[in-house]
Amino acid sequence: MSAHSLPQNYLHVTFDEPGAPDVLHLIRSQLPKIEEDQVLIRVHVAGVNGPDLAQRKGVYPAPTGASSILGLEVAGEVVALGSKVTRWQLGERVCALVPGGGYGEYVATYADHCLPIPHGWRDSDAAAIVETFFTVWGNLFMRAGLKVGETVLIHGGSGGVGSAAVVLAKAFGAKVITTSGSNEKCEHCVTLGAELALNYRSDFVTPVMEHTQGRGVDVVFDMAGGDFINQNLKALAMDGRMVSVAMQRGATAEVDIFRIMAKRIRWTGSTLRPQSVGAKAEITTQLLERVWPLLDCELESSTQLKPHVFAEFPLYECAKAHTLMEAGEHRGKLVLRVE
Repeated sequence: MSAHSLPQNYLHVTFDEPGAPDVLHLIRSQLPKIEEDQVLIRVHVAGVNGPDLAQRKGVYPAPTGASSILGLEVAGEVVALGSKVTRWQLGERVCALVPGGGYGEYVATYADHCLPIPHGWRDSDAAAIVETFFTVWGNLFMRAGLKVGETVLIHGGSGGVGSAAVVLAKAFGAKVITTSGSNEKCEHCVTLGAELALNYRSDFVTPVMEHTQGRGVDVVFDMAGGDFINQNLKALAMDGRMVSVAMQRGATAEVDIFRIMAKRIRWTGSTLRPQSVGAKAEITTQLLERVWPLLDCELESSTQLKPHVFAEFPLYECAKAHTLMEAGEHRGKLVLRVE
């Protein structure tokens, strides 16, 4: 392993028992060790995501072998290289998907899960796209196969994952309909590129069908689950696809199986964190080839794809970030500044 001069221990967030945001606190631990195919990153900014909140509550434990420390995406500087890493150099600025451990001064992750920070981007912006772009690309484009000219219904379009889905779908030539929980959030979705934004607290199927002249949408990107599943099936066109990425309205539903059969609907979904190193590396490769060329700050597409960072908190105020996310009043991403 090659490395900069590194400390023996580092500061990171932890919690002793699952619970409310106030269980989070800072401690010092021994510096993470890296494997031959990993890098060590000095974290400048870490993103805050729904799985972090679920893990803190005790309902989404870290996979076997992953760090139990919260945090799935970071931006920072490479400070140590595993013996088989040739792609990165010490001192390079990267943003990265991490298997846990992002809420700290240092984190270990796989070299193949790192991406260069786009030219002209702040660390805060770069840290805010990793987990969301991986989730959206892996599900909306790789699993659901969204194509140019198709119409997609995206639930929760004002949140971190939802807003990333809106801008990526729009950038790759899809027509976007989205839902959100307030009229103000719907207006925000329109600024992101949605053709139609609907308050999901009232019926969304009827206006979706009206907007599509009775045809329905080609794809539903669903973060709701629960009672929205049958509504989604009604809103889908013949041969439509639905991809589930979260269960904000519940993990179970009574499903109209005949509607799936009659419309020849394909329903898939995934969670990102438990996927194999190789599967995540494939998403990294596709993002680098397809999305990263659009992110240079001198390009108009960069403005469209740059995330909306709603609020930044210092690492020691991570509990405030979790409280804000749980309240659901944010539009876009929340991040923790570590440096």
